[in-house]
Amino acid sequence: MATVEKYNLKNPAVKRILQEVKEMQSNPSDDFMSLPLEENIFEWQFAIRGPCDTEFEGGVYHGRIQLPSDYPFKPPSFMLLTPNGRFETQTKICLSISNHHPEHWQPSWSVRTALVALIAFMPTAPNGALGSLDYKKEERRDLAIKSREVPPKFGTAERQKVIDEIHAYMLSKAPPVPESLKQASEEHSGETQAETEVTQGIDDAGTSAESVAPENAGGEGIVEEAQADGENANPLVHREAIPRQVRTEVPNQQLQQRPTQRVQRPGDDRLLTWAAVGLTIAIVFLLLKKIAKSSGYDAIFLSES
Repeated sequence: MATVEKYNLKNPAVKRILQEVKEMQSNPSDDFMSLPLEENIFEWQFAIRGPCDTEFEGGVYHGRIQLPSDYPFKPPSFMLLTPNGRFETQTKICLSISNHHPEHWQPSWSVRTALVALIAFMPTAPNGALGSLDYKKEERRDLAIKSREVPPKFGTAERQKVIDEIHAYMLSKAPPVPESLKQASEEHSGETQAETEVTQGIDDAGTSAESVAPENAGGEGIVEEAQADGENANPLVHREAIPRQVRTEVPNQQLQQRPTQRVQRPGDDRLLTWAAVGLTIAIVFLLLKKIAKSSGYDAIFLSES
């Protein structure tokens, strides 16, 4: 490395990092690769291969390691750059080997140790950890296959050069993606695309129905026509029309009950009428009798009675 000369080789962190770089180059692995930047040996770019027999199998996942100035006595930070469905991208992830848990870090651990641990963490449950994701297995398989196509774009030209170099190395060591995984990914992609088209169709139909409704709000006949068309175009419009039918049925039931109550009222009115007639006759009779008595005709009434 041409820029090593600018570092103090007696510094424990620099000395340890250069030692790990040498060990990484002399003993490469098919499961991962990591290199520091020439301009900054405390920043490493890496790539790991998805563990076998998991939804990550066949994937190539790039990331970034930032070593602290007092490394190896303090833990590094990790960031994934490739979408994977397990960790967020460009976000420092929370692991027992990362700077989120310095109490767990051991100075004897190295970048190699951390990458091996990261591979082991991939298929584990996230449990709400910082920077974790919990995608479905089908989605993770799709991302694993896509991760091989092109390396992620990140940072300066020097960073990108290291990323491209690591990606080419990982592809040269990685076995081809199993045909079963390709078929499963294609089937899932087809189902996802079909669901997206159906959802867009429903949204478009709903938008059309909403745009027509305000124009026809003034006429009931036109609204019913729009609902009938909506039953063929969009089932959601039909479901929205159901509450309107229920609301119109309630007043109809009340109107049907009112005539029944009115039928009962004439009988009561007849009784009251006959009572009033009888009372009127009695009053008239008493008045006539009083008038007759006062005029001297009460004897006639008495004889006739």
